[in-house]
Amino acid sequence: MDKVDFSEWKKIEIKVGKVIVVEKIPNRDKLYKLQVDVGEEKPRQIITGLVPYYKESKLLNKLIIVLTNLKPATFAGEISNGMLLAAEKEDGSKCVLLTVDQEIEPGTIVT
Repeated sequence: MDKVDFSEWKKIEIKVGKVIVVEKIPNRDKLYKLQVDVGEEKPRQIITGLVPYYKESKLLNKLIIVLTNLKPATFAGEISNGMLLAAEKEDGSKCVLLTVDQEIEPGTIVT
């Protein structure tokens, strides 16, 4: 894998986010539409393939780690404006969200 230097790393903006709305996308087996508070004026919509790994109730109000300066992308006709960070086994059998170990405000920068 290629290594990046510190100046490249500094271009990435990662923040703590709080999941405030969780909706399953109709006719999609794996996709949720999340509204995530990242400390901005309005929540960000993020589309994620976590349905096989998390029930809606386990995602709601969860503090997660979000890549916030990723260009928007479209999934299942919905705009995703960020990416949550997770660790997934290579075979897809398990996926866990990266979270914080203590309460901290949404929008806090991850350094």
